[in-house]
Amino acid sequence: MRWQLRFLGVGSAAAVELGSPMAVIERDGAPWLTIDCGGEGLTAYRATYGAMPDALFITHVHLDHVAGFERLFVDAFFNPARRGRIRLYVPATVVPLLHRRVADYPNVLAEGGANFWDAFQLVVVGEAFWHDGIRLEVFEARHHWPQTAYGLRLAGSVVWTGDTRPIPEQLARFAAAGELIAHDCGLHGNPSHTGVDDLEREYDATLRARMVVYHYGSVADGQALRARGLQVAQPGQSWPLAEPTAARAG
Repeated sequence: MRWQLRFLGVGSAAAVELGSPMAVIERDGAPWLTIDCGGEGLTAYRATYGAMPDALFITHVHLDHVAGFERLFVDAFFNPARRGRIRLYVPATVVPLLHRRVADYPNVLAEGGANFWDAFQLVVVGEAFWHDGIRLEVFEARHHWPQTAYGLRLAGSVVWTGDTRPIPEQLARFAAAGELIAHDCGLHGNPSHTGVDDLEREYDATLRARMVVYHYGSVADGQALRARGLQVAQPGQSWPLAEPTAARAG
């Protein structure tokens, strides 16, 4: 099988021209698992694949990562073939935040008779979950507040950090099998995000060589990150992945 990671968007919340920081793990050219549901990212998904996603992992609930949910709800709820069948893998501590952020609106349809969650199959996850017969791992990131943001590992293939400060202790465990590492990195760091100085200080050159960075502030910032020797993702770009070594059902 052929695996790829496709970046639908790579920008920070203010860099709308770079799209929402959202990606898709592809298998044999088809979308396999989508990461997050940003507004611009959902538009890019539809433009790329001609449909809406069937399975998503949600890293956290800042709006550049979940603003597409109203459109996804409408698309699913009014399509009997899709209603209740879009799988949402959401870390347990993120579920109440996601509910308050996007689902807890009185009378989600003016006509009544609908709950937001009717459109989806919510799968609450802990440290791991199964998707399409393959086991994926979940780990806590360092973003804004404890137990609110998480990364994802497909063992042997890819690690997606999500929005985060440097997490060398997590990558020592979850990126120990040669995985491609998609890492949050802007030109300048802040209390919620990694900057290039942070990246160079916290990770050795061998680990950085496996990184592709995203969540930067502008096209010019991306160019400056490349000048520092980093691989920098662009909207719509795909990166080849190794065949996963993750456990498989059966």
